[in-house]
Amino acid sequence: MRRIILFIAASLDGYIARPSGEVDWLFTDQDYGYTEFLASVDTVLMGRKTYEQVLTFGEFPYQEKQSYVFSHNPGFDASPYAETVRTDIKAFVETLCQSNGKDIWLLGGAALIYPFLKHELLDELILSVHPILLGSGIPLFSETDLTTPLQCLASHCYDSGLVQMKYQLLKRGG
Repeated sequence: MRRIILFIAASLDGYIARPSGEVDWLFTDQDYGYTEFLASVDTVLMGRKTYEQVLTFGEFPYQEKQSYVFSHNPGFDASPYAETVRTDIKAFVETLCQSNGKDIWLLGGAALIYPFLKHELLDELILSVHPILLGSGIPLFSETDLTTPLQCLASHCYDSGLVQMKYQLLKRGG
């Protein structure tokens, strides 16, 4: 069965972007495992806001991947780069995980991450913490009543100060 992996960066104070959505503070001096990770996935899942932010970077970077964008906005269409998903996230993802293929990248953002946590659809979290305090912005995790246990699989501290942690998400009790 295919795994869902959240590979994402955050500031030390837990933000994935500035309030405006800008990610100009992210380190780009090294690869930080991105190329290897990208080769391990063939499908990308993202929310509408993340998709729109990705489009501002220039050429769509995931053209070689099957991409899906989740949106409740009836006027939104992710064509030509991605397929828009308006159905139940849990049912869609469970079906997707049963199909053949490599692992699946949950790209973000926080509004989309929550239902993946709620329905225990996320298998791994690879978090790159940048040594910067933004003070405000878009949080990695929206406020939630969920308690999700994690098991640390690996961690690496780079010379730049970036710390990358890899966690397996464990099932909640019950």
